Amino acid sequence: MTHPIPDPNFWRGRRVFLTGHTGFVGGWTALWLQKMGAEVHGFALNPPTAPSFFAATNLPDRIAASTIGDIRDPAPLAKAAAAAKPGIVLHLAAQPLVRAAFHDPVATFATNVMGTAHLLDAVRNLSGLAAVVVFTTDKVYRNVNWPWPYRENDPLGADEPYSASKSGAELVTEAFRNSYFSRAEPPVPVITVRAGNIIGGGDWAEDRIVPDAVRAFSARQPLIIRNPKAVRPWQHVLDAARGLLLIAERTAAKKLPAETLSWNLGPGDAETTPVSDLVEHLVRGWGEGARWEHRGDNEVKEAHFLTLDSHQAARHLGWKPIWNVAASVQHSVSWYRGHLAGDDMAKASLAEIDRHVADVAP
Repeated sequence: MTHPIPDPNFWRGRRVFLTGHTGFVGGWTALWLQKMGAEVHGFALNPPTAPSFFAATNLPDRIAASTIGDIRDPAPLAKAAAAAKPGIVLHLAAQPLVRAAFHDPVATFATNVMGTAHLLDAVRNLSGLAAVVVFTTDKVYRNVNWPWPYRENDPLGADEPYSASKSGAELVTEAFRNSYFSRAEPPVPVITVRAGNIIGGGDWAEDRIVPDAVRAFSARQPLIIRNPKAVRPWQHVLDAARGLLLIAERTAAKKLPAETLSWNLGPGDAETTPVSDLVEHLVRGWGEGARWEHRGDNEVKEAHFLTLDSHQAARHLGWKPIWNVAASVQHSVSWYRGHLAGDDMAKASLAEIDRHVADVAP
């Protein structure tokens, strides 16, 4: 099998319309695409945090176009998509936070459900499309807290607004695929990618463990944890971005089974661990007296156990996470330390991609 890394020869000169490029996963994806020579046209809101990966790596000046706009507003989105003339569309723009969705469900549904509908409607009549990939989450599954991983054909469902909004995005994608894209001439493959609990440098979102830890530890305060016993599949952002790019690349090149319409990207059992394990890695990695405390908060219903079956990605792509929890935390802490020290984070992030690729295909 070909090495499971994106092929620069495929991406060089490829026109990509990427929503959500100002965010965490979208930013790393945009930087990797740019590094490979792709012509990246981004569309997203202003960075949701300050600082941001987008600003720290000077992404606006590195990619072909960066349009600041809202996927809830269909007209500017359609204009930007048409101007990009994309061969591949990657939809990562979203409201990604569980607790934010709980407090503002209507805005979350407007972004994650109607925003997805707007995106798909904007690109369904474009010529030259080879693939459309919609990035969702592991939380789309109807979680019954069973002790085995969820597979791509397991039922979707939701217990809270965020999960419902992303399950809704999956259903919108399915409807557009069956009604429009599969009937196009030639048909355009439209697929979804489900990943979650992504960690890495450059994330400053509220209510995420790693950026919360960086804020707390750098201020010499304890990190507050709501649910230390919750079990999650932790993976580094570059493992997730690599899987996303491989799926888009192989789909566009018609090297994947046509019936594989959704993909799980998650780590194996060894990296599916309690929140407390991740936090202990962070405490040891940061040092300097870093510590954490448990303070219960049952405001939002969260699954106790959630993990993905990624055998499909392993079989068809040769994909698996390369960096375990310890390595993911080490790379994350190193990135944040560099940022706090005033390092050139574009250079550091590009070097991080190089290290990741080297570890995948030594």
